[in-house]
This record gives sequence, structure tokens and C-alpha cells, in this order.
Amino acid sequence: QVQLVESGGGLVQAGVSLRLSCAASGRTISSYPMGWFRRAPGKERGFVAAISWDGDIKSYADSWMGRFTISRDNAKKAVYLQMNSLKPEDTGVYYCAAALRRPWVNSAPKNPDEYDGWGQGTQVTVSS
Repeated sequence: QVQLVESGGGLVQAGVSLRLSCAASGRTISSYPMGWFRRAPGKERGFVAAISWDGDIKSYADSWMGRFTISRDNAKKAVYLQMNSLKPEDTGVYYCAAALRRPWVNSAPKNPDEYDGWGQGTQVTVSS
């Protein structure tokens, strides 16, 4: 019902900025919270950032707070993750997800169990 495609990743030097994009097709995502998660090499997928359906509420993991910014454009069916001052430890596969079980709920959940639709991920590799 919802297809998500992440893009914008790549191999970059430390200190560089990237903006990841999540493009949605099929069912509209305008009424659902959206989130970004990361799978670091050899580790489980963890929370990065989330945004409520209307963009009024944003949440971030402490590790990225201050450097990463999540935003959305419902008219374009897109969600973004602006990543500044990238560090080697930011390396991983970044996934976009939709909390399809939380329509019109004004929240930005951090728990990955709240999300039902997942993209295939985009690789971000930061070299020192």
C-alpha cells in the first residue's frame, strides 16, 4: 500500500553534509508519522529521527541531535533527513519508514515496532 524509496546516500569525507530523501508512491503518507532508522555495520537497526504527520512534532536520538534534521513535504510525498558534519561513526544503511498504524496521530514515535512500511535503504559511508 505504501512504497518508499530512499536516495541521497553515498561515500563522502568526514565533515560533509548530505540530504537523504524518501520518496513515497502508492498510498499517501500525508496522514502518517514518518521516521528514519539506521543499521550500522554489524549492528541492529536503530532509531535516528521521526516526524509527525503534520510536521509539528519531531524526535531525535541523542546521538544525532543537533546535527541531523528531519523534515517532510506532504505535497511532494517526500521525507528528508539533513545530515550535517558527518562523522565516520554515522556510517550505515539509512531506512525510511511509515507508521501506518498511527494515522492522524500527532506523534513522532521512536519505537521501530510502530512502523509498518519500510524502504530498502540508502548506504551512507563516511571516511575519515
